[in-house]
Amino acid sequence: MKEPIITDSACLIGLERIGQLDLLPALFEPIMIPPEVDREFGITLAWLRIEVPSDTMMVATLKLLVDDGEAEAIALAGERGVRLILDDRQARLVAKNLGIPIIGTVGILAQAKRAGIITSLKPVLSELEAKGFYISNALKAEALRIVGE
Repeated sequence: MKEPIITDSACLIGLERIGQLDLLPALFEPIMIPPEVDREFGITLAWLRIEVPSDTMMVATLKLLVDDGEAEAIALAGERGVRLILDDRQARLVAKNLGIPIIGTVGILAQAKRAGIITSLKPVLSELEAKGFYISNALKAEALRIVGE
């Protein structure tokens, strides 16, 4: 049984740019996004399920700290009690402070490598960086160490 997950738009945009969006449904089910993430991403996919966070006050409060899509995604993850794919440093800090389990796009790629879905992590990370996705040297080194590359 696959783990349910909620994602922000950064992961979707990054994976789409490198042709690796199919990693998400290979690893997770269902994959939920809030309406603002749907607007930010702008691509309709059959496996993406749009879910509306019910706590509008929480969303409004979070919007004071992070962007609109991140606010909705954090609120939704908190309501559903599922892990959240989040890359922005400030948004990750907010989610952690709320006790929401998080993983980033690089973590998703490392998980895909460990699951045998991709054969090598290093070239995928390089391609992601070449398409404008920032990955710190420390994060890259740690991810490569974890997967044995």
